[in-house]
Amino acid sequence: MTMLESLGLADRLLMEADRHGTCEFRVSGQAFQVSYSDLYGGREHYVYPQQEVVKDLIGGFLDRGGDIRFSVSDVELRELTSSRPSVAFTSADGVRETITSDFVAGCDGFHGVSRPSIPVGALSEFSHQHGIEWLAILAEAPPSTKAIIYALHEDGFAGHMLRSPSISRFYLQVPVGTKASDWSDEQVWEALHKRFTLHDSSWALTEGKIIEKRVLDMRSHVVEPMSYGRLYLLGDAAHIITPVGAKGMNLAMNDAATFGRALIDFYASGSETGLKTYSEDCLRRVWRAQEFSQWMVNMIHTDVSSPFFGRLAQARLEHLAESPAYRATFAENYVGP
Repeated sequence: MTMLESLGLADRLLMEADRHGTCEFRVSGQAFQVSYSDLYGGREHYVYPQQEVVKDLIGGFLDRGGDIRFSVSDVELRELTSSRPSVAFTSADGVRETITSDFVAGCDGFHGVSRPSIPVGALSEFSHQHGIEWLAILAEAPPSTKAIIYALHEDGFAGHMLRSPSISRFYLQVPVGTKASDWSDEQVWEALHKRFTLHDSSWALTEGKIIEKRVLDMRSHVVEPMSYGRLYLLGDAAHIITPVGAKGMNLAMNDAATFGRALIDFYASGSETGLKTYSEDCLRRVWRAQEFSQWMVNMIHTDVSSPFFGRLAQARLEHLAESPAYRATFAENYVGP
């Protein structure tokens, strides 16, 4: 949000997005809320679809004279350790082109060409499979809540995320190896009703037409350093984080802001300090977010193979409900830097 405001690109977000400062946890049929905004200086979350942020960024880039090439193929990064690296590609109309520059920003995601263009051994890679998968559901159903819901149930986690006044996002913890086609719409709603159930409450889940079902693999991945020569890795090209805690886009935008400041210093004064410390500066935040994401994963999921870990998750949630200090730490990590 701060970054978008500084670039003059936050107008649509501020006008259209809903603001939220509270989330809800459910465990053993009981619910409690954490007002993270009150606990962390009034900072809130903005419910604004990610694709709309991308539209705003692209629009702002083009308005400032930027050049974007879509639908290119056969991308190659060359001379990355020279002072003039280049990017070669085949354009949408089949023409082979090369762009030479001072620096290359690798923002092409986990499966892009940037990271694999770095020689083997030049990076350290840290990966973890969490042994958990989510069935992600998008439904034409008005939200049944004013706050995000995280529910711990003996059958597994369930989440209710807000998307728009008419669209809701839901998540269900499912066995590893599950296919989206394994779940009928009826089974989805049955599981959501069961896992969100509250004792002594009139709360009800609103159903609607399911328009998307897909399975998400919970995994984490970080590379160090986040640069090689004149190539700088940003976002998913450098780090993958679980959607638990919703830190992925924030981390990517922090990478972009950090790299942008380093480039401004370089061209304004010739200083390479920001470029040299780019990886260290970004990784400090990346690892903090990874730690929080792992903590959240352990707190809201059921391990059906180990009742011990299920009881630990319940204990963490009970501690969160009872301890002001624990809630303050959660708030700082949930909505803070």
